[in-house]
Amino acid sequence: MHKGTIIKKLFYALITILVVLVFNFILFRVLPGNPLAMMMRNPRATEEMIEGIKQLYGLDQEWYVQFFTYFKNMLKGDLGISFVFKAPVASVIAARILPTILLVGIAELIAIAVGIGIGIIAAWRRGTKLDVGTLGFSLVTYSVPTFWLGMIMMVIFCVALRLFPTSGMFTPGKSFATTGAMIYDLARHSFLPILTMSLVLIGEYALTMRNTLIDVLSEDYIVTAKAKGFRERYILLRHALPNALLPMITIVAINIGFVVAGAIQIETIFSWPGLGRLMYEALSARDYPLLQGIFLLVTVSVVLANFLADITYSYIDPRVKS
Repeated sequence: MHKGTIIKKLFYALITILVVLVFNFILFRVLPGNPLAMMMRNPRATEEMIEGIKQLYGLDQEWYVQFFTYFKNMLKGDLGISFVFKAPVASVIAARILPTILLVGIAELIAIAVGIGIGIIAAWRRGTKLDVGTLGFSLVTYSVPTFWLGMIMMVIFCVALRLFPTSGMFTPGKSFATTGAMIYDLARHSFLPILTMSLVLIGEYALTMRNTLIDVLSEDYIVTAKAKGFRERYILLRHALPNALLPMITIVAINIGFVVAGAIQIETIFSWPGLGRLMYEALSARDYPLLQGIFLLVTVSVVLANFLADITYSYIDPRVKS
């Protein structure tokens, strides 16, 4: 990819981020609900107390003044103070990033390996019982609502079989004598959330890989390679897979970009202390600064992931030069 093309894509990425900054500011202020009313639940609150809170968070200013203050602080790296946690937004988000990366990152790696593998096998053995079985599995896992699948997992493995804990990242109040004991407790708590998210992603990746590979296998150059007597395994690995993997790069890049956002439904169901649950809590309390900070982080991650996907495209597919 030419240097000029990279600069152009970077420019478009910056424009996208700026547009989202404006959208974030407007979106959360047109939502129903009053954050001030949620913060001031004390019926004995005086007018002076209410005015003091307004001034503290800048809610007494006109909307355009709030916007320019928000934009100026954003350029300085100041994301504001959370209404709910009474702490800097950056520190609140930083405390939730690691659990989210652990949960969604591991689920993504499992889904990429298993989903692409299932898709390749199903496409190569198209029409067989193996294809029908894997296709049915992929359709079910992809179409089932995430929250429903999470609750089913909890009922079976936590309530009925009592194999895993129902919520949290660690057992509350438990002290660990060794690092191994802590890792074991973490593994027991994270197994079901990771499994639930992996199943949903596996279905998506398997279906995409299967359909793409089937289209590639019907191309003229694949037919020519078969006519020349090349082995099927050689045709699959050398000619079919490199082209079939191209659409997967985009899908995986977008999903990886959303890793920092976490999985709102899964984290809420299993009470996992990640960014997804934090977003749910912030939305419930109309915590504008925290919501703006989370959405900014998600935007930057998705834009960056797509930019890297474009760069990767140009190296994998020689036809893509701009």
